[in-house]
Amino acid sequence: MSLYKRIEKNNEFPANDKYYWGYQYNLGREVLVPYLRKLGVFHNGDRVTEIGSAEGGVLAAFVEAGAKDALATDIASNRLDMGEQIASFLNLPIDFKFHNILNEDVPSEWENAADLLILRDVIEHLDDTKYALKQIKEFIKPGGFLYVTFPPYYSPFGGHQHNLKNFWGKLPYLHFLPDIIFNKLISSGRDADIVEVKRLRNIRMTPSKFLQAAEETGYSVFRKDYYLLRPVFKMKFGLPAIKITPLASLPLVKDLFSLEASYILQVK
Repeated sequence: MSLYKRIEKNNEFPANDKYYWGYQYNLGREVLVPYLRKLGVFHNGDRVTEIGSAEGGVLAAFVEAGAKDALATDIASNRLDMGEQIASFLNLPIDFKFHNILNEDVPSEWENAADLLILRDVIEHLDDTKYALKQIKEFIKPGGFLYVTFPPYYSPFGGHQHNLKNFWGKLPYLHFLPDIIFNKLISSGRDADIVEVKRLRNIRMTPSKFLQAAEETGYSVFRKDYYLLRPVFKMKFGLPAIKITPLASLPLVKDLFSLEASYILQVK
């Protein structure tokens, strides 16, 4: 029986947690593992770390595919706790730890340990991009890889307004509006989401900002791709991934139309 079926059939875990774990696991198994293995970035026996792992479903897929062990870090304790319970039930060697990459030092036992580090849709939430990448670099072995994805800020929903769950949050490019209008339209969302949407407005993560920070912190670009339709849409909506990488060199294309910027960086 597959890992997914074992979790799906287990009634001890809440349905909502099973859904999120399953979504992560299927993304890892169907998209990330084959993609990174094909490029020679992931191999059997690798040590894999994910920052912002939530319940650790992605790492479960990597362990199932041959990772030697895995480290999951996050700042959401409740999601780490659930992930630890699921991994224990499945007998998977995943170590779940609370850690804030911006506010805490990297423990010595984590330094230069990861062959591959995964950072999915996290970097755009971190206030200091350059410092975050510098900290993350401490996790990775020389020659190891960092896989990063994020929605560019100026893309249709790069402002994360869809998280507000209100009418205005359904509109693409809402974050292009002036502050006085923008702040009014997002005011009916949940308080925590309003705060985060405003914070992302200050960060404004773009491909050029990310690549400059990566260069300044000692990474080389192994691969970069830009998607009109994200690979995760396969799990969410049953839609195929569509790249616009060949058009990304045209002015503003990757900033305005790519729903996902995807990078594989290598530690120099």
